[in-house]
Amino acid sequence: MDKVRIFDTTLRDGEQSPGATMHTDEKLEIARQLARLGVDVIEAGFPASSPGDLDAVQRIAREVQGPVICGLARCVERDVTAAWEAVREAERQRIHVFIATSDIHLEHKLRMTREQVISAARDMVALARSLCADIEFSPEDAGRSDPEFMYRVLEEAIKSGATTLNIPDTVGYVTPDEYYGMIAEIRRNVPGVENVIISTHCHNDLGMAVANSLAGVRAGARQIECTINGLGERAGNAALEEIVMAIHTRSQYYGVTTSINTTQLYPASRMVSNYTGMAVQANKAIVGANAFAHEAGIHQDGILKNRLTYEIMNAQTVGVPESTLVLGKHSGRHAFADRLDQMGYVLDTDQLNRAFTRFKEIADKKKYVAEADIEAIISDEVYQPQEIYHLEQLQITSGDHAIPTATVCLRTPDGSLLTDSAHGAGPVDAVYKAINRIVGVPNELVEFAVKAVTEGIDAVGEVTVRIEAKENGENGLPTNPQTGTKTRVFSGHGAATDIIVASGRAYMNALNKLLAVKQKLS
Repeated sequence: MDKVRIFDTTLRDGEQSPGATMHTDEKLEIARQLARLGVDVIEAGFPASSPGDLDAVQRIAREVQGPVICGLARCVERDVTAAWEAVREAERQRIHVFIATSDIHLEHKLRMTREQVISAARDMVALARSLCADIEFSPEDAGRSDPEFMYRVLEEAIKSGATTLNIPDTVGYVTPDEYYGMIAEIRRNVPGVENVIISTHCHNDLGMAVANSLAGVRAGARQIECTINGLGERAGNAALEEIVMAIHTRSQYYGVTTSINTTQLYPASRMVSNYTGMAVQANKAIVGANAFAHEAGIHQDGILKNRLTYEIMNAQTVGVPESTLVLGKHSGRHAFADRLDQMGYVLDTDQLNRAFTRFKEIADKKKYVAEADIEAIISDEVYQPQEIYHLEQLQITSGDHAIPTATVCLRTPDGSLLTDSAHGAGPVDAVYKAINRIVGVPNELVEFAVKAVTEGIDAVGEVTVRIEAKENGENGLPTNPQTGTKTRVFSGHGAATDIIVASGRAYMNALNKLLAVKQKLS
């Protein structure tokens, strides 16, 4: 079978989701997981957008082996040189150059003529090719572009050295039949197209990103651009896990294969969800909590007799273990480490020690620790930003005839302890106000979500928060040159059997991200 390349853009397009901003260490961990997953290309960021993005792409290029490491660039010389500077140390490098080709973008965004667009595409692809052998070119908003004009731009890109042509449905406008036709017509009408790879990049505004991408494969595309959990701007991108499992499950229909290790899909999904604070809906295909769950009696009866009656995939194929993990306070480090390995987590000694300590704390409070508890421990204890302030102690007083009061103690980077108290509308509000009195960073809580990750009154609770940074003079956050928006929303995640403690940890997690960015800018 032909192979379809999987081009993951979680760290670039995915991070452009409002509130999904990640710091460098988180990006690096996700890139390593993507390498374990077996993606062919990692679009690690948009280096010209900020010094932080440039640094993140450089670290990924230096430290992640296996996939091609790609940097995005507009058809602007500064962008192209920044992209090359970011990826040049990678084992395999790619520069991805794009410019809009639809009339609505030319008139209202670029304010350029068609000839100017052709010239810019030709010159910047040539510049990129002089730096790097692997060049991808995208005519942004291809789905609404005049076909004849787009063919001309694509022809010039090939002549200038492009090795991959990506055809973006940037606003999720076209239907699967239309997208199939667009790819087929490009293959018929663009000279030299037989010497390059055609790629898909579909957005989900009308809920057809996956269907459009697969239609593109049927028409001859051999690279798919997608993201973990379908993360991306507005309604998101084509979901990598859905694309891969559609090809895996219906390989005879599509006649293609991928290099993806499907057992790493679920761990990748959980990692991205935890880092971005973007929860995966329960009925999400492949990786949702209900994807392999059955409640209806007829379904349960069929599953017990033969799983094929109601399941077209095996849960273990995507990395979801069928059995419930049963570990308790008598379990040892070896059993804990072995189960983490089965779940797809790769931890160093220090991370394992921290996670095992938290596991024993929870095991002392519960009859048994379930797999979902373990995932909550990992996301809370291991995948966290470098702490600037550490929540050392938290105490609250609350009740129906009491004024909610919280006392918190934070450890500073120099090891000293700061303590303060505050009243609030409720215990969580009091905790956050007490923390704010110590930290003193202006912000607004824009989202607060709580869920139990296991059943029972002793369940571990997960809290996800998003805070919006308030502009603060010179240290305001930078503007993204592509979107023109401020990167000001930070997510935080916390887990504990005490939901107030989990809330405090989640808030500190978000605040530490905000403070880390502010320190870089000051």
